[in-house]
Amino acid sequence: MDSDRRYEQRVVWAVVDTGIGPLLLAATREGLVNVVFHATDEVRDKALERLASRLGSEPVEDPGSPLLAEATSQFEAYFAGERRSFELPLDWSLISGFNREVLRELATTVPFGTVVGYGDLAGRVGQPGAAQAVGMAMGANPLPVIVPCHRVVESGGDIGGFGGGLETKRRLLALEGVLPEPLF
Repeated sequence: MDSDRRYEQRVVWAVVDTGIGPLLLAATREGLVNVVFHATDEVRDKALERLASRLGSEPVEDPGSPLLAEATSQFEAYFAGERRSFELPLDWSLISGFNREVLRELATTVPFGTVVGYGDLAGRVGQPGAAQAVGMAMGANPLPVIVPCHRVVESGGDIGGFGGGLETKRRLLALEGVLPEPLF
């Protein structure tokens, strides 16, 4: 191996079909780095271009890589109602600063079947007036579902926004028992 390749970031990806549509999963040697909703060909191609630009390496399709195979298995169990949390290494390199702090707090303190308000989450990271900034952090989440931004709701009871679309958020919250299942 030449010295230039030794430092190159390897990025692998796969698309997994789920109860909310196809998800693009991407991983580095550090861990899962990106989950992208509605991974049609067009969405997938744009996401892969962004990853290549941000991580400096062309992503390679490799659903059999150990990390992606395990992630796929855990997603399948989650959507089948057999798993309540994910146990995967995560690569946080696509997010930093306040956004990373908020997302780590969310990932470690808001379990399956519960929700938290934007303002409450802001308070948990020592920024009680930063509810809107928490909303921006949720929109920037590179690891949705695993870092459960769908569990963050408005204080008045509305479910708030969601990068994957409100129907996707409703379905995830229904899967976790927070909302009733849609009738159709």
